Amino acid sequence: MRVQIVDPPAYTPPYDRALCAALARAGAEVELVTSRFTYGPVPAAEGYRVNERFYARSGGRRPGSRTGRGLKLAEHLVDMARYRREGVSGDVVHYQWLPVPALDGPLLPPSPARVLTAHGVLRGEASGERPGRGLRRVLAKMDAIVTLSDHGATRLEQAGVERERIRVIPHGAFDYLTRLPDEEPLPGELANVEGPVILCFGLIRPYKGVDVLLEAFRSVPEAELWIVGRPFGVSMERLGELASRASGEVRFVPEFVPDPAVPAYFRRADLVVLPHRDAEQSGVLYAALAFAKPIVMSDVGGFGEVAAHGAGRLVPPGDPAALARALNELLAEPESRERLAAAAGKAAAGPYSWDTVAARTLALYEELSR
Repeated sequence: MRVQIVDPPAYTPPYDRALCAALARAGAEVELVTSRFTYGPVPAAEGYRVNERFYARSGGRRPGSRTGRGLKLAEHLVDMARYRREGVSGDVVHYQWLPVPALDGPLLPPSPARVLTAHGVLRGEASGERPGRGLRRVLAKMDAIVTLSDHGATRLEQAGVERERIRVIPHGAFDYLTRLPDEEPLPGELANVEGPVILCFGLIRPYKGVDVLLEAFRSVPEAELWIVGRPFGVSMERLGELASRASGEVRFVPEFVPDPAVPAYFRRADLVVLPHRDAEQSGVLYAALAFAKPIVMSDVGGFGEVAAHGAGRLVPPGDPAALARALNELLAEPESRERLAAAAGKAAAGPYSWDTVAARTLALYEELSR
């Protein structure tokens, strides 16, 4: 089985590369077609090829710069057209991201089978609302659409995608982070912290509910809260104001954290919290599973499907009081934290292992190739 995994903008290198490695272990011949990730190191290619054919010019510019974004958008059309002209050599092309659907749909090269993983493409749209015309055209061109949760499958159906083309294949736990050869220690001021630590990790975006967490933390006096990740579309001044009202210490690390620095944060955390307003899934959740951490998370998207394995405690989204109660209860009950941690480790090694994900993905490819 020859497979191309395609992520032109390199939006999800950990997911892409974990999937590629697992498919290769399962016997597939795999090529990852992507661009250079400019934020930091990525997992080494284990058993598969990497072709960084997209954004050769814009990929080297400073991430997030206005010039870089403009050049990347202009370059996208050229690269997609070249990708179509050159064609694909494989049994299945599995797209992870097609960031400009209005352009991408007409430029997809012919392929024996096409698959798209819907990484939250409908997030922010009301249930039942149809996606934009460009996205509808891209979805229509796919032989199958993979979603990471039953919740995602329901959203796709409500958006007009036929159920027979939808496959639920869960996200895998990012266990590669637990065995990095170049793991870095915590920064000095964090390494010296004593007492319980609550970790909120990942890009800071409005839908992730960090403001709700800070409101809740006003009633959590017996811990420190670490908010670690690069802000996007949020006011750090506003978050700082909320943090100033907290009874416990709040520490911000408002930057992108490269892989070698990630494990130390999770190893130190007593609790990991995901206070999202909306989501389908979250890479941070699957990092927390890999480190067997007790998790408190909003009851949104597919989070409840993970919690059903005993691997987390759910709270209503947007409810600071309920979030504060859950955090205080778990801080006061080490036995409850241990139970959640054990269930998280079991889930990471079982239904959310990448070998399980690869087996289900290969079964889909073989079905489409018949």
